[in-house]
Amino acid sequence: MDTNDYIEVFLDESNEHLQAVNDQLLKLEKQSDDLSIVNEIFRSAHTLKGMAATMGFEDIASLTHNMENVLDKIRNSSLQVTTEVIDVTFAAVEALEEMVGSIAAGNEGKKDVTDLIARLEAIENGEKPVEDTPTVEATVENLELDEYQLTVLDQAKEQGFEAYQMQVVLDEGCILKAARAYMVVEAVEQHGEIITTNPAVEELEAGEVDRFSLIVLTKSPATEVKQSVHNVSEVESAEISPYVVEKQPAPQAIEESAATIEETPSEQKSQETHKAHSSKTIRVNLERIDDLMNLFEEVVIDRSRLEDLAAEIKNEALQDTVEHMSRVSEDMQSLILTMRMVPVEQVFNRFPRMVRGLAKDLHKNLELEIVGADTELDRTVIDEIGDPLVHLIRNSIDHGIESPEERRKAGKPEKGSLILRAFHSGNHVFIEMEDDGAGINREKVAKKAIQNGILSETQLEKLTDQEVNELILASGFSTAETVSDISGRGVGLDVVKSKIESLGGKLSIESTQGKGSKFSIQLPLTLSILSTLLIDVSEEIYAIPLSSIIETLMIDESEIMDAHGQKVIDFRGNIIPVVSLKKVFNVADGAQKDSTIQAIVVVKKGNKLTGILVDSFIGQKEVVLKSMGAYLKDVFAISGATILGDGRVALILDPNALVK
Repeated sequence: MDTNDYIEVFLDESNEHLQAVNDQLLKLEKQSDDLSIVNEIFRSAHTLKGMAATMGFEDIASLTHNMENVLDKIRNSSLQVTTEVIDVTFAAVEALEEMVGSIAAGNEGKKDVTDLIARLEAIENGEKPVEDTPTVEATVENLELDEYQLTVLDQAKEQGFEAYQMQVVLDEGCILKAARAYMVVEAVEQHGEIITTNPAVEELEAGEVDRFSLIVLTKSPATEVKQSVHNVSEVESAEISPYVVEKQPAPQAIEESAATIEETPSEQKSQETHKAHSSKTIRVNLERIDDLMNLFEEVVIDRSRLEDLAAEIKNEALQDTVEHMSRVSEDMQSLILTMRMVPVEQVFNRFPRMVRGLAKDLHKNLELEIVGADTELDRTVIDEIGDPLVHLIRNSIDHGIESPEERRKAGKPEKGSLILRAFHSGNHVFIEMEDDGAGINREKVAKKAIQNGILSETQLEKLTDQEVNELILASGFSTAETVSDISGRGVGLDVVKSKIESLGGKLSIESTQGKGSKFSIQLPLTLSILSTLLIDVSEEIYAIPLSSIIETLMIDESEIMDAHGQKVIDFRGNIIPVVSLKKVFNVADGAQKDSTIQAIVVVKKGNKLTGILVDSFIGQKEVVLKSMGAYLKDVFAISGATILGDGRVALILDPNALVK
């Protein structure tokens, strides 16, 4: 079988199963007596082992097999779930992720997992998991031989030779590794013929290897061969054992695959315990979807033009055809946009394990809550947002959340809270990372800003707390007293800010000293096509995304009141601010209106509402979002532009910038 044809499917499914194991392990740590969770982990591990064996990735198959053994003992109630068990299993998952990542990068996916296998075997045997790699192995894991080497081995055995495998470990302080490896090989060849080494001889000669294995054909006793190697100086250990030929590697792989196939129908019969993954999928290159979207943008512009022409001509047959085409193209548009959108869960799901590990390393007690993981975002943004979020979370855990002792002294619960939430607002997605830790110390930030020459004391006095907080986003700015290997509050936050801005987003900070901080990231959906409400302001047309609009109002201007220098209205019992687009964009007044009726669009950002004062409503319209270009990318409250059916250009508002 040519496995290259299936490598992409293997990678995708492996990542899905590893993520499933990761998620279920986190649940198991909290619900250690729930065997249904163990069964879920076992099922994913078993399937992964079968796929890896079939594809020839033996290191993955071997490590997953040992995971299976531990899980099998747990589900048979002969082994208890402990912190040590969870830690070792997580370490195994991390190693598997590394190997799968290596395969994705075009490598062979090999990794020395002897330490992890030993730790898993210790757990399986009821022993305390070993923390370090053993210096001496009791047995030596078989090296793989090709068909020619196996033939040589068979012929040698007919002539009375025995096959032994040796694993040799050089001293840690050995300087001339290549020379020592050569001396070991020469000593072994005094007793017979070496038919293979791992790593290859070329790597041994390069002098970078301090641990290697070999297979030798000899008539000498194993003890003599071993002693001759020990006679070489700077050899820490040499283990030898008979080489056993695994006669049926292919059927084993087939058996694993068959077990996987057999299990899949049984899963489908037991939907109440496990949902089978949909198999009716195809994988499409993202560039093709981009090309399809670009073509469809042109269709939307032409559709808008046709709708205007049909309204002017007033031909019934033409109008019916255009209406039908509009309905069909809207459905097509929805499907194309859906193809590009993926839930932020794909980024968020890596964080629980990371938070758990950091909390343990820093001896802190905290809980991560994830809200809105099903919020969808464009795939291109999803791929880029992970690293900035990792940095913000590490900052909060390291320097935001206090130690249990400090929290107790401050009258807080010992367990800190970290909330990661995502939600839509207009044509943007907001991702917020909030902690209930120590917050940002204004005095420290001010002192550091003055020391760095960023601001003078006079300028600093005029800044609001929010403006002071955002000083930590300056390049190289840090208030941390010591630099941690995890992170330092402010170190690298300028990089986070730059990354988010490169995606067309914004980063803002809210913090109260002693109570916590909230980092808010505003990102564009990057949807090329939007449903909008077209509005008129002094004969200029603007488009407001429908997803931001709560309601449109027609009220008498007498209902608009003044409060502390701000125009406000009573909207369903709540006083909300009113913003005039004429004043925001400095638009000249048009023709004088006889009526006192005012048109207002009520928009939202999270829980905040604001009324936007306009001249009139034109109607709903599907529009193509076009970038304003590099020179106009920072225009306040404008997210892009569009071409209307009559050829005119309309600016698309960013309501989030106007919400007070």
